[in-house]
Amino acid sequence: MSERVYLDWNATTPLRDEARRAMVDALDLPGNASSVHAEGREARKWIEGARAAVASAVGALPRNLVFTSGGSEANALALAPGLRRDGAPPLERLVVSAIEHASVLSGGRFPQTAIASVGVTRDGVVDLDHLRELLRDRPPALVSIMLANNETGAIQPIAAAAEIVHAEGGLLHVDAVQAFGKIPVDMSECGADLLTLSAHKIGGPKGVGALVLSEGLTGLEPLLRGGGQEVSRRAGTENVAGIAGFGAAATAAKTGLPAERGRLQGLQKRLEGGLRQTPDTIVFSSSVERLPNTTLFTVPGLRAETAVIGFDLAGIAVSSGSACSSGKVQPSHVLEAMGFDRDISQGAVRLSLGWSTRDADVDYCLEGWRKLAGRLLKDQRRNTA
Repeated sequence: MSERVYLDWNATTPLRDEARRAMVDALDLPGNASSVHAEGREARKWIEGARAAVASAVGALPRNLVFTSGGSEANALALAPGLRRDGAPPLERLVVSAIEHASVLSGGRFPQTAIASVGVTRDGVVDLDHLRELLRDRPPALVSIMLANNETGAIQPIAAAAEIVHAEGGLLHVDAVQAFGKIPVDMSECGADLLTLSAHKIGGPKGVGALVLSEGLTGLEPLLRGGGQEVSRRAGTENVAGIAGFGAAATAAKTGLPAERGRLQGLQKRLEGGLRQTPDTIVFSSSVERLPNTTLFTVPGLRAETAVIGFDLAGIAVSSGSACSSGKVQPSHVLEAMGFDRDISQGAVRLSLGWSTRDADVDYCLEGWRKLAGRLLKDQRRNTA
């Protein structure tokens, strides 16, 4: 193949044509959306159209959606003391799952002394019994659990978690960044009180996200203060072009989801069948429901950074299951929370597919992996002999 194969869709997606067209049109708008003249009203119309599109995609009311600069900002906005509903006391405690994105694990604006962590099973699914234990006979808490894990793809039991949280007087924040556009997401069905979304995971532009609130939620304190944009929930002149692209991408993702989900499941099965031809291959969370596009795998002795470089040299873009910081690869906190030791957690490679992925791409990846695995694992055995 002369072109590269892109299998890192969970990191970011290519820009959809629909989003690009919307952005180009919006870039020509001269008005500020806060202005009352015709030019301002036209810019406002684009923002509100996108707000309606994104809200509709997750079964929410447009008035409850706050546009942000991305998923991390939306998480930081959500994770703050003071949230409440129906006159209940404000929540001053936070419980997060051990497999969350770094922007949630940081705890937002909660002090570290007010944060607790709920564990997960060996399959990477939130331990609901542990969640009950952390909430029972204690002050109500804001609980944050992602809908689907960005590394393993494991889908979390959000509806069941919501029942537990609400029974104890708490609220549930759901980071749906990785799930949105890959599986159906509906706030009412899953029981989320707050929901985080990001545009660039569904074919929209980078630098745009949203926090969606359920009806009747109060006490949300803005991160950015200044003007009255976003109903005084997020100050700053709106990114009209980015927001327009987000709306177009959300509509396209929702429309194509039923057919695309089944197609990706077929590709995932093809991919994992090929990977398992390498002896001792581990596909993480393979025994539970996962995103149809995500495969996190390793072979004992493999080093992820070496494998990622090898794939890249072969023309295949993949990622490590580990988080990189300042050039140093750290073991995956997700796999460590699942109970895997450092040797395994340092060797995980993530392959994630998208709407332009084809059978030929999967086959090319598997051919590249067979060559790479033979060389890397042979070298590893030699070095440990």
